[in-house]
Amino acid sequence: MPLDDFPRYPLLFGPSPVHRLDRLTGHLGGADIWAKREDVSSGLAYGGNKTRKLEYIVPDVLASGADTLVSIGGYQSNHTRQVAAVAAKLGLKARLVQEKWVDWPDAVNDKVGNILLSRILGADVRLDPAGFDIGIRDSWERAMEEVRAAGGTPYGIPAGASEHELGGLGFANWAREVEQQEAELGVFFDTIVVCTVTGSTHAGMIAGFAAQETDRRVIGVDASATLKKTRDQVERIARHTAQQIGLGRELRDDEITVLEGWAGDLYGIPVASTIDAIRLTAELEGMIIDPVYEGKSMAGLIDLVRQGEIGKDSTVLYAHLGGQPALNAYAGAFS
Repeated sequence: MPLDDFPRYPLLFGPSPVHRLDRLTGHLGGADIWAKREDVSSGLAYGGNKTRKLEYIVPDVLASGADTLVSIGGYQSNHTRQVAAVAAKLGLKARLVQEKWVDWPDAVNDKVGNILLSRILGADVRLDPAGFDIGIRDSWERAMEEVRAAGGTPYGIPAGASEHELGGLGFANWAREVEQQEAELGVFFDTIVVCTVTGSTHAGMIAGFAAQETDRRVIGVDASATLKKTRDQVERIARHTAQQIGLGRELRDDEITVLEGWAGDLYGIPVASTIDAIRLTAELEGMIIDPVYEGKSMAGLIDLVRQGEIGKDSTVLYAHLGGQPALNAYAGAFS
């Protein structure tokens, strides 16, 4: 089934912008580095990568007759904030399970940043003490049962929209968008660098770029600190998405790359390289990235360029997935 045949509900301004990171490129003295900005792609509560995924999920929501979107994430989940914004846009309710995925000592971690925005958006936010895992959660399934028991009609969206049947389509379309922008800009990005945790952003890219049959690498930088789980989930979603969009062949193993080395020991805890990457990107480009995801993928990009793993003749596209509202909950990391 071609990608254009899947229903899509427009939530973005249009293609997310692409621009060259001139000063970062010069500072690293290696590859030519560009960024594609999901953080400024939508007017819905600061946007981010999950809004692009939700464009393909919303038609199914509307067809289902649901009155409540039910989703899940950590206290500072970018995903649940975007679900809350989409619910507001559609005139639906949102029930959000916010688990304690990150053992971060800031006393306002459950009051500021993403969770504050979700509350402002009118979502019913419920805190849960459960720790981090990328799989389907009992607390999420219980929340849907509670909505039903209260007479509502829930529509479940799993963490990151990754385990959703349609979760990979948004970034398969992102890959096509990149190809169109390359033609307009007269550039070819031989290397894509993206953060990966629950996996469908990275997986959708893999499937989408595979359909182009071009010689490029899609490098996922793990930020989960559960490498095998994330790699397995990326592979499964990528293969499923490739079948959905009619790729017509099996994905090769070398098309699925998840690198470790920048996540630290625990999900959501910034390490020294994370903070260094955030500061460097801000000071050189005025571009703000977050301490959970983008700070780790940018740290990976920086090291890969410095070490020559990404060569000087490469043209790299960094996928900026958003997430900056979470910075408010990590102020102590920058003192």
